[in-house]
Amino acid sequence: MLTIAVFPNMDKENANMVLNRIFNFFRNREVRIIMPMNEAKHFGYESAGVDNIEEQPIDMALSIGGDGTLLGIVRRLYERDIPVCGINIGTLGFLADIELQEIESKLEKIIEGQYYIEERMMVSGFVKAPGHAERFLGHAINDVVVTKGGGARMLHLGLSVDHCNVMDYKADGIIVSTATGSTAYSLSAGGPIINPKIKVLVMTPICPHTFNARPMVIDENDEVCIELQTPHTDTVATFDGQENFRIPYGAAVIVRKALMPAKIVKFDDKNYYQTIRTKLLYNA
Repeated sequence: MLTIAVFPNMDKENANMVLNRIFNFFRNREVRIIMPMNEAKHFGYESAGVDNIEEQPIDMALSIGGDGTLLGIVRRLYERDIPVCGINIGTLGFLADIELQEIESKLEKIIEGQYYIEERMMVSGFVKAPGHAERFLGHAINDVVVTKGGGARMLHLGLSVDHCNVMDYKADGIIVSTATGSTAYSLSAGGPIINPKIKVLVMTPICPHTFNARPMVIDENDEVCIELQTPHTDTVATFDGQENFRIPYGAAVIVRKALMPAKIVKFDDKNYYQTIRTKLLYNA
């Protein structure tokens, strides 16, 4: 029996309606639907709720929300190596592949195995403070951002790639993005759009106070080190815009390719460049 874990965003207006459609579709099929207990109680599906859902046997995860919801589920299930499929009730939906009008048809394709799993590179972030061992912070599928948390003062950053100093400059911060994240914050900061099939990282400065700091595309296996070179009481490292960690003065944030990729469920009727055209250009 196929076990599908459903993760609805409790803040989305249409989440309950989508849940009803999912449960109605699978009612007479050999599929077990489970949900985190908190969300199950919230939406009135307590019979499907389980505790410690990350430890349950799961064949596929369904996220109900936008790309942000899907990113959170990918990180949540990262060590389980479980494919995640997104139902989009957010705004853009680059990663969430199922739109409202096609829920039942796409669920049918999942039952019939008419989908493929696209592996997306993830990155791991660490912090290294003077006199301390390197400490793991978290994973990201889109980006790791080092920026000031408040106030108007710029950061003085030392940027190195593979232990080679590339540049020291003042800026509001820097984005280390995967190709998947190139259409997120990095794009807004002037970075390039990169097809996720191209295995690279992008370093995009945020409001640099120099003409010389430009986005840079580097190899996926390069190690990026961002050192905080001037005192600033409120510097943070943010993972996918969702998890924040305060970084002390003199410490360095290190970003490397993660050991395993994210696994995203995709369908043959969707094309990356078509998605760029419809999601970005038409929504401009």
